[in-house]
Amino acid sequence: METVLQIIHVIAVIAIIGLVLLQQGKGADAGAAFGGGNSAGLFGASGSANFLSRATAIAATVFFCTSLALTWMSNRTARSAGVVESVPLVPATPANGGAGADAGAVAPAPAKVGDVPQ
Repeated sequence: METVLQIIHVIAVIAIIGLVLLQQGKGADAGAAFGGGNSAGLFGASGSANFLSRATAIAATVFFCTSLALTWMSNRTARSAGVVESVPLVPATPANGGAGADAGAVAPAPAKVGDVPQ
């Protein structure tokens, strides 16, 4: 079911891209505002929706619905443990350099400015 939704989703995306690129924008008649033709049509109300705008609206609705369905389906599946939960807890030992290896051990004194390692 998820694969079918993904295929429909990709088809809707391709349809939206194609339909948007085919449509003529409102700014295409900008030359009419500067001396030629009807300047009221530049940013005025557009006519009734044509086939391309209706098809774009349908493709956008399909895209929105498939997005919601895929999100819902991905949240229903069993989740694996996150990165923090999957790291095993290893007790601190002197072999792995743990700070709390011996609770009774005394930490070495901090180095002074003039100390040179031997």
